[in-house]
Amino acid sequence: MPNPKKRTTRSRRDMRRAHDFLERTTTINCANCGSLVKPHHVCPSCGHYKGKEIVAAKA
Repeated sequence: MPNPKKRTTRSRRDMRRAHDFLERTTTINCANCGSLVKPHHVCPSCGHYKGKEIVAAKA
């Protein structure tokens, strides 16, 4: 079973882990109803996108 020849330094270990953090998802307010929506997505509550009704609203 192969083993590392040298110990991994704290700096190298932490540089590797720098990309492992979680990012908060971006949300915006819907221009029509004001609910939180992902950017460039149709609003699930009112069905509007860029000021136009794309999907019929849920009953």
